Amino acid sequence: MRPPEGLRVDPALLDHVAQLVVRALDTLAGDVLVFLPGAGEIAAVARRLGGRGDVDVHELHGARSAAAQDAALQPGPRRRVVLATAVAESSLTVPGVRTVVDAGLARVPRTDHARGLGGLDTIRVSRASADQRAGRAAREGPGTVLRAWSAAEHGLLVAHPDPEIATGDLTAFALTAACWGRVEDLPLLDAPPAGPLAAARDVLRRLGALSADGTVTPRGRAVADVGVHPRLARALLDGAARVGADRAAEVVALLSEDLRPGSDDLVATWRRVRDARDGDTARWRAEVRRLRGALPSGAPGRRPALPDDVAAGEVVALAHPERLARRRGGDAYASVGGTGLELAPASALQGAGWLAVAVASRAPGQASARVRSAVAVTEELARDVAAADLAVVDEVSWRDGDVRARRVERLGALVLGERPLPHPPVAAVQAALADGVRREGLGLLTVPPAAQSLRARVECCRLALGPPWPDLSDAALLAALPTWLGPDLAAARSRRDLARVDVVAALRRLLPWEVAGRLPELAPEQLEVPSGRRVRLDYADPAAPVLALKLQEAFGWRAGPRVADGRVRVVVHLLSPAGRPLAVTADLESFWRTVYPQVRRELRGRYPRHPWPEDPLGAVPTARLQPRATRGRP
Repeated sequence: MRPPEGLRVDPALLDHVAQLVVRALDTLAGDVLVFLPGAGEIAAVARRLGGRGDVDVHELHGARSAAAQDAALQPGPRRRVVLATAVAESSLTVPGVRTVVDAGLARVPRTDHARGLGGLDTIRVSRASADQRAGRAAREGPGTVLRAWSAAEHGLLVAHPDPEIATGDLTAFALTAACWGRVEDLPLLDAPPAGPLAAARDVLRRLGALSADGTVTPRGRAVADVGVHPRLARALLDGAARVGADRAAEVVALLSEDLRPGSDDLVATWRRVRDARDGDTARWRAEVRRLRGALPSGAPGRRPALPDDVAAGEVVALAHPERLARRRGGDAYASVGGTGLELAPASALQGAGWLAVAVASRAPGQASARVRSAVAVTEELARDVAAADLAVVDEVSWRDGDVRARRVERLGALVLGERPLPHPPVAAVQAALADGVRREGLGLLTVPPAAQSLRARVECCRLALGPPWPDLSDAALLAALPTWLGPDLAAARSRRDLARVDVVAALRRLLPWEVAGRLPELAPEQLEVPSGRRVRLDYADPAAPVLALKLQEAFGWRAGPRVADGRVRVVVHLLSPAGRPLAVTADLESFWRTVYPQVRRELRGRYPRHPWPEDPLGAVPTARLQPRATRGRP
C-alpha cells in the first residue's frame, strides 16, 4: 500500500483499488463495497470504473444527497459497486455485498488546538478497523475481502484507532464534565490529554461558561442546555438579542448541521437552504425549531430591517470571534486569533475586506487555513462583536534594526492602527535594546581591539585556571547581557547609542574582584624578551598565545616563556632579520640544539651584519646590527 501524502492519496493506489474491483467483479459473485478515505478518491475510482457497462456504480459519502445515499443502499436489478467512506464501516448495512475492497485509508478529523481550527488527516486504518470493514462482506452470508496492502504491512498497522478524546475538540466535553463535577473524578476509559483540555477550558472561560476556578456558571448551564457546541450555543443565546431569535436559530442550525454548502459564501447557502423545500433541508428545519424552543420565551423574533449578511455575520462572529479576519492582499487574510487564512481562487467572497469565518481547515504542512464557509462583514461589526479582544497598547520593540515605539490599537492579533510613541518608558527601551543585541549579535556594539584582547586574555586564564574566571564567549555574553551591559542599556535610546558603548569597561564588570587585579600578571598584554624589548602577546588562540620576535632577541632564552601561573606555554614565532618566519616552537631549548645550526648555516651569509653565534644560549641577545668592524666574524 502506498502511504498518503497529507490529504493527497497516491494515484497509483487508486489505480490498484480499481483493479481489485474489476478482479472482484470478474471472479466473485455479489455486490462490491469499496472503502476509500474521502469524496475525492471515491470520484476518482468511479471515473476509473466508468467503462463497466454491466454494473451500477454508487457513491456513498456525507456530501451526497439523501436520495443518492438511499439509492446506494437499495439492491437493484444489476450488480452494484458501492464506493464509500468509513461511514459504511459500522453505521450502515449495504444489502447484497459479498466482497469488500479496502484501500486501507481513512480520513479523520483532527483539532488544531493552538489555532482553534479543525482539519482532516489521511491515515492508515487500524487492524481493528480493517477487520470491521472485512466483516461487511459477511453480513448476509460468506464473503471475501481484498486489501490493497500485504500481509506483512497488515502486521505493522496499529491495533486500534486513537480514541476521539485524544484527537478531538474537548470544549463540549469539558462543559458537560464541569456540569457533573470534576473531570478527574469521572471513570473514563481514556483520560483527556492535558493540553487540549486546558485549551477547551480557556474557551469556556472566555464564553463565561466556567469560572476562574473551573466550576460551571449559571450561564454555562444555560449554554449546556442548548444541546450544541458551546460556541454555537453562545452565538444562539447572544445572537437572539442582536439579530432576532428566528435568524439566530437558522444560522446556528446551518453551522451545526452537515449540509452541502455549494459555496464558501455562507449567506448564499443560508438563502438556498431557507428557500428550498426538499428532503435535504428537513433536518435543518427541525433543528431550527428545536433551537428556537431552547431560547427563553421572551426572546425577540425576527428583525426584518436587518440584512441577511449582517445577521449571519453577527452570529458567526459570536461563535468564532477569533476567526474574524482582515484581508492582507490577494486571497490572503489574517485573523484575530493570529491564524493565516486564504480563500479558494474562485471564491464568491473575493475582495471582501473583512470576513467572519464559520469553517476553515488546515491541511498538514500548510501554513494557512483554507476558508470553507464565511460571511463578508464590516470592520465596525468586527470591533463590536470582538470588543473583548480590542485593546490600545504601547509597544516598544526592536524592529527593522532599531528601537521602535508606537501606540497600537489591536483587535487580537490584528493591528487596526498605530502612531509613534514620543516618550517610551526607559525600562521598555532597555528591554528592546537588549532584545536587539540578542537577535542581531554583538556586532551592534563597537568592539575595539582592546576588547577583543581582553576577552582572549580572560579566556586563557579560564581555560588554565578555571573558576572564577568568567566565560566571555558570544553565547555567554548574550546570556548575561543585563549583568555586564545593563547600565549602558539603561542610558541608551537607540542603535546609535549602542555603538558608543565603552565595551572594555562593560566587559570588566564580569571580572570578579578577586581575579580582576591579577589579569596583567597572569595574562600580560606584553612580555619582556631577553633583548630588553617588550613584545605584544597574541591571544587569538587563548590555549596557545603567540610571541613573535626576531631570532637574535631570543639568545640565551633556554626554557621559553609561560603565562597563567606557568600553566600555559607561549608559542614562540622566531623571525629572520627581515621579519620572515623561521620557526615555530614552544620548546626553545630543543630548537637551539637541533634546528638552529641549520638556520645559522643558511642565513649568516645572507644577513652578515646580524650575529649568528655557534652557542646561542651563551650569546648576548640583541635587536641591533653588529658593528662593521666585526662583520664576517662567526
